[in-house]
Amino acid sequence: MSERETLSAAAQYGVDFAREKLIGKKVLVLSGAGLSTDSGIPDYRGAGRVARHPMTYDTFMGSKEAQIRYWARSFIGWNRIAEALPNAGHLAIARAEVNQKVFQIITQNVDQLHQKAGSRQVIDLHGRLDRVRCMKCGDNFSRTIMDELLSDLNPGVDRSADFEFTPDGDAEIEAAADFKIPVCLKCGGVLKPDVVFFGESVPPQVVELAMKNLDDAEALLVAGTSLSVNSGLRFARRAARANKPIVIVNIGATRADELATAKIEANTSLVLERLFLD
Repeated sequence: MSERETLSAAAQYGVDFAREKLIGKKVLVLSGAGLSTDSGIPDYRGAGRVARHPMTYDTFMGSKEAQIRYWARSFIGWNRIAEALPNAGHLAIARAEVNQKVFQIITQNVDQLHQKAGSRQVIDLHGRLDRVRCMKCGDNFSRTIMDELLSDLNPGVDRSADFEFTPDGDAEIEAAADFKIPVCLKCGGVLKPDVVFFGESVPPQVVELAMKNLDDAEALLVAGTSLSVNSGLRFARRAARANKPIVIVNIGATRADELATAKIEANTSLVLERLFLD
């Protein structure tokens, strides 16, 4: 068996200990970008990576130039996200949901890989990259339609080059100054991906639903996130205040390590496959 397919003794001990803490409980999963790295989608600040600095909400809404930059880069990077497939970690969580070992998933990811894996009870805390929203009238439509609009406006753009990209599909390229972007077909407003940008608040109704499900849970499993932003960290803090077991699976430190009942430093795909074995 290759190193990629094995766990260290310490990680396996952590898995066995965590299984004891989670067995028979209503488990809520909070997932982050580290869960999707095995699907070819890089994270923002995982172990060994240079921290990314994605565009903020204020920057995007502050100028037409920033909107052009975002959509030009997203136009190049979007297909990598759209074509990504769920990995063993996503599939393990989906099977656990079917087997009633997981009752709810809250994901900080915007890639829809939980849904592609078959999970049904998913709250997209930070929105969905496959949707686009008008910031003026609120019209919401498919990213595929946005892709067609961008293609029609920029027929000469080459999308085949190799490049790095971020979890929101933002390709690491220099945007062409003459790149053209559409406005809302209904009202002429600014079009934005239907995701929560850095510096933007999660919609209150989404937070309320997520917190209600956390309150109904009997244990929290955190997978693939350092909990660097408060939108995710608050779930761990709330679970800790309620004395619920907290299992964290992440390579590298998280802001909730001191709250964890068990911390497993290993690949999420390997751990989750073993954590939910019958």
